[in-house]
Amino acid sequence: MKKRRLGTSDLYVSELGLGCMSIGTEEKTARKIIESALEEGINYFDTADLYDFGENEKIVGQALKDVREQVIIATKVGNRWNPDQSGWSWDPSKAYIKEAVKNSLKRLGTDYIDLYQLHGGTLADPIDETIEAFEDLKAEGLIRYYGISSIRPNVIREYVQKSSIVSVMMQYSILDRRPEEESFPLLEKSGISVVTRGPLAKGVLSDKLLEKASEKGYLEYSFEELRAILPLLKEKVASFRSFTGVALQYNLANPVVASIVAGASSVEQIKSNAKAVRSESLTDGEVALIKELTKASIYMEHR
Repeated sequence: MKKRRLGTSDLYVSELGLGCMSIGTEEKTARKIIESALEEGINYFDTADLYDFGENEKIVGQALKDVREQVIIATKVGNRWNPDQSGWSWDPSKAYIKEAVKNSLKRLGTDYIDLYQLHGGTLADPIDETIEAFEDLKAEGLIRYYGISSIRPNVIREYVQKSSIVSVMMQYSILDRRPEEESFPLLEKSGISVVTRGPLAKGVLSDKLLEKASEKGYLEYSFEELRAILPLLKEKVASFRSFTGVALQYNLANPVVASIVAGASSVEQIKSNAKAVRSESLTDGEVALIKELTKASIYMEHR
């Protein structure tokens, strides 16, 4: 599987990464999914301290223990579980980040984290203090690089100006093109990569198409609009290939995208996603046609 450089770092991530949130807590099943990902050439594994109360980090760390030097482990910080685990609160403070990283390292069973990401963020945060925490962790060798996981254009701009982030994780798909005008040009100009999530729009952009569509539609698309657009997209650009392939290749067609983080709850899903990433790239004409048939929206909320 092809790899792409993550920002200005020396990390080269597979074009498909595994979003580990969906692998579950049954260790045998989770391990099979991770092992299948490795067999497919995936070297980028994305977890978070929030997932399954930290259990996800333990499973991921254990499964990757024997290949630690060959893989890139990314995890996230900023959401603090309540003591009774009834919910969580947002805490981007320096003190919490420096405490949380030690717990993540212990659960992952590793001495360092390749990519440590802020799991959210708003303009009300103590951004300078948050950046200072990440820079300290880099200097201490506990993390190699850091990034943010955010779709908020104003927050992204702050980190671009003030920090040395190498990546921004954000939702992006054929049906969610908001980052194209709002964030991609700035990030590309700044040498910062995008790691995308949600490329299949909750399954609507998989080969199941309308079977996965909710009557409420998806983002700015009503169900009626999806019923009109999806068959048209299939006819025009997916007549001889899988729709999953078209959806993932649309992400990869943008040079600012380093990797697509897709979840998988089975070995079959891993193989299907890997096949889609290895499929033929979209032509410039196909990308233009997709853009013509879909909406180029902006963020009305999440500023």
